[in-house]
Amino acid sequence: MKLKWTNVHEIATQLLETYPETDPTRVNFVDLMNWVKALPEFDDDPARCGERILEAIQQAWIEEMD
Repeated sequence: MKLKWTNVHEIATQLLETYPETDPTRVNFVDLMNWVKALPEFDDDPARCGERILEAIQQAWIEEMD
């Protein structure tokens, strides 16, 4: 499955698996965007990403940690 920016929860799950020791509340949006783009299944236009999407991914990642 190819991930798009709108696949917020799947992206969060993969970030948790890839960076298990990382506190998502301490990740800046530039790093977060780069980490998402580096995920093997990710395939979307970086220009389609904005602050609201990154906030949603970060929030979903925080929720996945619980």
